[in-house]
Amino acid sequence: MARSILLLSSLAVLSSTILAASNFPDCTSGPLANNSVCDTSLDTLSRAKALVSILTTAEKINATISSSPGVPRLGLPAYEWWSEGLHGVAKSPGVTFNSDSDSNFSYATSFPQPITLGATFDDELVYAVASVVSTEARAFSNAGQAGLDFWTPNINPFRDPRWGRGQETPGEDPIHLSNYVKSLIAGLEGAGDVDGSEGGKYKKLVATCKHFAGYDIESWNGNYRYQFDASISMQDMVEYYLPSFQTCARDAKVGAFMCSYNAVNGVPTCADSWLLNDVLRDHWNWTGGNDDGFWVTSDCDAIQNVFFPHRWAPTREAAAAAALRAGTDLNCGTYYSRHLQSAYDQSLVDEADLDTAVMRLYGSLVKLGYFDSTDSQPYRSLGWDSVNTPRAQQLAYTAAVEGAVLLKNNNTLPLNLEGKTVAVLGDWAAATTQMQGNYYGQAPYLHSPLYAVQQLLGNDSVFYSAGPGFGDPTTNDWDAIWEATDSADIVLYFGGVDGSVESEGSDRTSIAWTGMQLDVIGEIALLGKPMVVVQMGGGQLDSSPIVNNPGIGALLWAGYPGQDGGFAILDILTGKQAPAGRLPITQYPAAYIASVPMTDMALRPDTSRGFPGRTYRWFDGDPVFAFGFGLHYTSFTADLSLAGSASSFNISSLTSDCTEEYLDLCPFASVPVSVTNTGDATSDYSALLFLKGQFGPEPYPLKTLVSYGRAHNITSLTTTEITLNLTLGSLSRVDESGNRVLYPGSYSLVLDVDPGLARLDFTLTGEAAILDNWPASPVDRVGSPSDEVPEGYFVGGYGSVNNAGDQLPLD
Repeated sequence: MARSILLLSSLAVLSSTILAASNFPDCTSGPLANNSVCDTSLDTLSRAKALVSILTTAEKINATISSSPGVPRLGLPAYEWWSEGLHGVAKSPGVTFNSDSDSNFSYATSFPQPITLGATFDDELVYAVASVVSTEARAFSNAGQAGLDFWTPNINPFRDPRWGRGQETPGEDPIHLSNYVKSLIAGLEGAGDVDGSEGGKYKKLVATCKHFAGYDIESWNGNYRYQFDASISMQDMVEYYLPSFQTCARDAKVGAFMCSYNAVNGVPTCADSWLLNDVLRDHWNWTGGNDDGFWVTSDCDAIQNVFFPHRWAPTREAAAAAALRAGTDLNCGTYYSRHLQSAYDQSLVDEADLDTAVMRLYGSLVKLGYFDSTDSQPYRSLGWDSVNTPRAQQLAYTAAVEGAVLLKNNNTLPLNLEGKTVAVLGDWAAATTQMQGNYYGQAPYLHSPLYAVQQLLGNDSVFYSAGPGFGDPTTNDWDAIWEATDSADIVLYFGGVDGSVESEGSDRTSIAWTGMQLDVIGEIALLGKPMVVVQMGGGQLDSSPIVNNPGIGALLWAGYPGQDGGFAILDILTGKQAPAGRLPITQYPAAYIASVPMTDMALRPDTSRGFPGRTYRWFDGDPVFAFGFGLHYTSFTADLSLAGSASSFNISSLTSDCTEEYLDLCPFASVPVSVTNTGDATSDYSALLFLKGQFGPEPYPLKTLVSYGRAHNITSLTTTEITLNLTLGSLSRVDESGNRVLYPGSYSLVLDVDPGLARLDFTLTGEAAILDNWPASPVDRVGSPSDEVPEGYFVGGYGSVNNAGDQLPLD
């Protein structure tokens, strides 16, 4: 019997190996064996050119769509470019999970959503999470159940609190996003190792920075992402909307980009040669001067939008041609395969245009080892035993703990639950898949808050009721709420928002807690029992009614905490872990959105039109909770100093002494931060360093995050040091033309949110210096988008049109 089991196991492994091998070209004895694409001694571009040189025009066109059919005559397998891995290997066209939960590749580690991971302000943790995601992705790929290209991360800044996809991002600040994504790309693409062995010349996978650019509207007040034209000043573009993409391209050298559905200043991004070539490929030097495997994909069916509703191109063929020639190499969908041949026949594109795109795509696969033998690649040895390891499970838990933010605590937390009964209430109390947010895969387990409390206390001491739904205006199910609370010593309420109100394709219309939730919370608070509210979801809610209610002892935000969210939250509530997360976004008062249309991309306040400004940098009102806010179970003091102790610096000397290729990366100074835990509880501390001052163009930002770092496990009455590094770029401002400039003036560094734990002043003297000359955009960037879209034109899912919609008579 044992021998039979062993034989079956061996056959399963052999079957998996054969299946995986069939997903890669045969460079040993197949039709490509004598083509130079299989010659590992050649450079990437030469190998890609060799393959493209033997493709027909039709085969090249077929290679430019996300579900590429391959080239059977050459033994080139079909390839699905679209795999997802936002916070773990995720369901997508390129990823397959086995349905039997006991079988291999039936699940993958499900980490917290980026909005929760962003709240950790821990870039080392970000790298570690990304490294696990890419390891598991490679294991799935080796088994033939995933591709090698993953369309993640989403690094559009979380500009407006209503945005349905804000949960996919690390937050609202461009410096934070830039640092986050640099660590993330390093982990995803393989700057680390595999079981102690370097990946060598091979990429672990190709990540895709999206959505380039100015994308942060789904559907608001009749404005759909497919037709929206984002009007953005060059100053705001460079200072806020693009820094994270610059880091992706110039500094992290990510393998791929995704252009977005919207237009920017009149031009659809997927047809914008200035954006995709002048800025991305040339100014940011993304490709290093050659096209050896860096490519751009459209968002799904975004090429159609170039024709309609953006009306940038007069015909469908012209739209496909405009996108290809602008630098969009791959079409998510089938628009290229339907219209590029006709565009070619009309001489709207030529063979060279097709060659460029296909060489970029297959050059990317060369870098991934797609054409090379398994023996030469450490990443090709990764298998099921690399998925959901004990380390991965611990990391998912740690990320959920580190990302939780304590917003209110009237000496209620931590809770002592010994011998107590607990009511666990609310729509989120028994959450499982809710905890994953969107773009998720099958998780090995999903531990809800209810499950965690039951495991700690036993079922007999826990009383559960979901109560009425988020938007239920009736008193249905209130009896169950009262029954649970009457029997309990302590009340835990889990609420907020979830994917039913914030999602891809849907923006929120309110940033207030629902009336139903506030009614239930308020009534329970009158009972006088210890009560804790746990706010869930990505978008912030105006928590003033909860903060101001004396019957509510504490408020904790946990976002979307992933597979072990229940235990992570419970361990914080009971003091097994100490909260040290920081809000990565501003929590505005509910009335804020009445004065700020989502379609207004401006950042700076404008009193003449009653515009209060956006983000912590510019909002001139009083936030409910500021960006970077977060309480602890202990107290801290801190001191700041500048390495070298100087307090005045000459700008000319700073720039002339720099040896960096890009002046904005020139080091300015290291800032040692001495942090002392003056309380009783061991705790992490996230040091957020802000810059203040009246220098550069008016109006001046209230403050700007310039650096951050996280110290771990600072015990009572001990001191630790965090070194925060500043660059010239972090001190700079952007002028109206988009140039990044270092200005003379008086500068102040402030640690932590206002009023701050420590402050340090210095001056910059001499003449202002341009650190980066921004490329001017063409003056004729004017489109004619249509506000009237035929009924049935937009469809659900990821695309904007179906095949029938593509044939609507819009010409």
